[in-house]
Amino acid sequence: MYSWQQRTEQLFGPDKMEHLRRAHVLVVGVGGVGAYAAEMLCRAGIGEMTLVDADTVQPSNINRQLPATHSTIGRLKTDVMQERLLAINPALVLHTLPVFLTEDYIPSLFNTPFDFVVDAIDTIAPKCALIIEAHLRHIPIISSMGAGAKSDITKVQFARLEDTYHCGLSKAVRTRLRNLCKKTLSEGEGLPSITGGVGSLLKTPVVFSSEQADPKAILTVEGERNKKSTTGTVSYMPAVFGCYLAEYVIQQLINS
Repeated sequence: MYSWQQRTEQLFGPDKMEHLRRAHVLVVGVGGVGAYAAEMLCRAGIGEMTLVDADTVQPSNINRQLPATHSTIGRLKTDVMQERLLAINPALVLHTLPVFLTEDYIPSLFNTPFDFVVDAIDTIAPKCALIIEAHLRHIPIISSMGAGAKSDITKVQFARLEDTYHCGLSKAVRTRLRNLCKKTLSEGEGLPSITGGVGSLLKTPVVFSSEQADPKAILTVEGERNKKSTTGTVSYMPAVFGCYLAEYVIQQLINS
C-alpha cells in the first residue's frame, strides 16, 4: 500500500483502491473545471490519466483555474498539470496532449483504451463529438455543463443531459445532438449509428447548476477562437463542478 493513500484505502478498502490504480481516465479540458477533476482523481489514486488541452495560462484564468498563477502565465496548462499531478503521485502514468480537439481528431484519440472519460470542454462541436465517440465505444462518460454566470453551489447537481434546465450549454448540446440525428435520418450522414440513437445520447450523465445564469455576467466577444461570449465566474464554482465529476468517476469505478 502506498502510505500517502492510506486514508483513502481506509475508507474504500484495498480491493476498491486496486480498481482505481488500474484505471485509465481521459480528462478533456484542464482549465477551470477539468483541472480540479484531474487533481481529485489523482489524489484518489487513479493509476493512469490522459489530459487533453491546447490552451496556455492567461491572466484572466487566475481567478478560478487550478493551473493558473502569475508564475505560470503563458505556459501550457497540460505542462503545469503534469508537474502538479506527478508531484502528488510520482507513480502516476500520465499522458498529455496539448492539442485543440476537432471533430475529425476525436476518433483517433480513442485508439487508446480508456476506462472512463471526463468531458470538461466548453466548445459545442468537439463536446458533442466526444460524447458521441464515447457512446460508440461503449466507454462511460461524465460531462460538465456550464458553471459560468452562477454562484450558488447548492444548485450544483447530477442529472441526465435531457433533464437539465437553466443551462445554456446543456441546451446547445442537446440541440446539436438532435440536429445531427435528424441529418443522419434525412441524408444518411452525420451521426454514426448509436444504439438507442439520440435518446441514448441525451441520457448522458452530466453535472450542471439549476441556478438561473446572471445575464449581466455574460458579454459577447469577437475574434476569439471557439468563443462567442465571455462569462463572469467566481473561484469556487469550477472547483465544485470538478469535484462532482471526480466523485462520479470514482464511485462508478469502485462499484463496477
